[in-house]
Amino acid sequence: MPLSSTEAPRLYPALRYANARAMIDWLQEAFGFTLHACYAKGDIVEHAQLALGSSMIMLGTARDDNFCKIVGSPGSGGGKSIYIAVDDADAAYERAKAAGAKIEEEPVDRDYGSREFICRDPEGNIWAFGTYWPKASEPAAP
Repeated sequence: MPLSSTEAPRLYPALRYANARAMIDWLQEAFGFTLHACYAKGDIVEHAQLALGSSMIMLGTARDDNFCKIVGSPGSGGGKSIYIAVDDADAAYERAKAAGAKIEEEPVDRDYGSREFICRDPEGNIWAFGTYWPKASEPAAP
């Protein structure tokens, strides 16, 4: 399948949160997301979309449905993380730290040239930020 430079992303990480409404606000403050859509009934967020550049995440309130049974509840279950490519990892670090993100790894220079840090959001999901920014329309680095 050929890649178009104007094609929308095909990957949309999906997260569940105990308090999705609060996390929507926090993700905007801490990481710079903007709210694209939110469908809710009372305190329950059925589905929300947050944008960052041309990418998006989807999220909703954790509840007793088939999707949550498959992916699990928010927390420290491990094996789940999202990587976000940024122009300035130190600026992203300062913003996340100021918003109360739990820093798991301070900014570090990797041997492959990326500057990165790792943090947790208030409900335990792992977020890694770095300057390594592979693009599907370009050949992979050796």
